[in-house]
Amino acid sequence: MPGSRWGSFVADAEGAHVIHQVGNPAHRCRVEHDGATLLVHLSGEDGDGWTALAVDRATRRWAVGQARTQLAAATRAVDLLREQGAPGPAG
Repeated sequence: MPGSRWGSFVADAEGAHVIHQVGNPAHRCRVEHDGATLLVHLSGEDGDGWTALAVDRATRRWAVGQARTQLAAATRAVDLLREQGAPGPAG
C-alpha cells in the first residue's frame, strides 16, 4: 500500500504470551501449538472479533476461521482443517 509503513507487535506483560500492536493495545495476537497444530489468533483492529489461522504441522495445510470470540474462531479454523483431512490436536 503506497505511503504505509510496516508496524510491529510487542509483548504484553511478562508471561501473558500475547503481543499487541505498538500504539494499539486492543489489536492483539497470540500463538499456541501442540504436536499437530499451530494456531495464530488475531483480534480485530479495535479488539472486536477474531481471526484464527490453524496450520497442520505435518502437511502445512491451513484453514482460517472468523468469529466474535477467540474460542469460536479457533474452533472454526480447526474444524475446517480437520475437514481437509488433517489430524486433530495431539492428545
